[in-house]
Amino acid sequence: MTSSTTAHEVAATPTAGERTARPKRAATHFDANPAKAGWLTKTVLIVLCVAWMVPLFGTFVTSFRTRDAANSTGWWTIFTHPSTISNLTLDNYDKAIFGENVDMGRAFVNSLAITLPATFIPLLIACFAAYAFTFMDFPGRDFLFLLIVSLLVVPNYVAFVPMLKLYRDLGMGGTFPSVWLAHIGFGMSLAIYILRNYMATLPKTVIESAKIDGASHFQTFWRLVLPMSIPAVAAFAIFQFLWVWNDLLVALVFIGPGENEPVTVGLTHLKQQLGQGWELTTAGGFFTMIVPILVFLALQRFFVRGLTAGAVKG
Repeated sequence: MTSSTTAHEVAATPTAGERTARPKRAATHFDANPAKAGWLTKTVLIVLCVAWMVPLFGTFVTSFRTRDAANSTGWWTIFTHPSTISNLTLDNYDKAIFGENVDMGRAFVNSLAITLPATFIPLLIACFAAYAFTFMDFPGRDFLFLLIVSLLVVPNYVAFVPMLKLYRDLGMGGTFPSVWLAHIGFGMSLAIYILRNYMATLPKTVIESAKIDGASHFQTFWRLVLPMSIPAVAAFAIFQFLWVWNDLLVALVFIGPGENEPVTVGLTHLKQQLGQGWELTTAGGFFTMIVPILVFLALQRFFVRGLTAGAVKG
């Protein structure tokens, strides 16, 4: 009797393999999820989104309204009086882009001519520098990296006066290269910092395998390190592009009004004396937002991953 009971208990006890093979219960929406945001977080995010989007949407609607309609009624009347939707027009965009006083179309092309080189040149130089600081040994490497990172705390306007004197002596005042050099110099520290920290997280075994196979530093950089650093490169590209495209201070100082003015400078000319033409600023403002929105949407999948890796590891 005792032996049969013992055998029955042993047979009823699940083995380690049976416990492992037991199917897991599917998670339901009643289960607590620590990664899921709570109601307080959701409420705060909704309030912030509404506070941000309502004025933006109101400005967008105003950009299609006539000056008389914008002066007499609010933008929300298109909801309270739907018949006013038929009065919306594209005249503000036509006057802002192809107007006689301000040519935002030419300013748009100037902004592209300024932004693209001011984004890709520092990105290319920073990639080489970050590789050298990460995978190459040379005297003073750590000191030079700390020196470059320390330049992040230096505001750009402290260098405007000596740079203006230098550009004047070289005959570069009001030209595209003057603003290129300014943006390249001021953006280089952040670019090297982000890319170097990201490259430090790459697997060392891959780099060592390339050295054993006889790959040079350039081959290792071009075929291994650069493709694996795309998230960090894209994150900085978004930063630099948006910073240069939306910049007004550097553009006013080194280019100013004229044939080479970008959209940020041209936008200030839409509003004339005594407040005339203020309705054109809404259309011009949204016209300048087209390219930054497209760039962010195209590269946003790399944005968080690149910034997170560069910020918490190194």
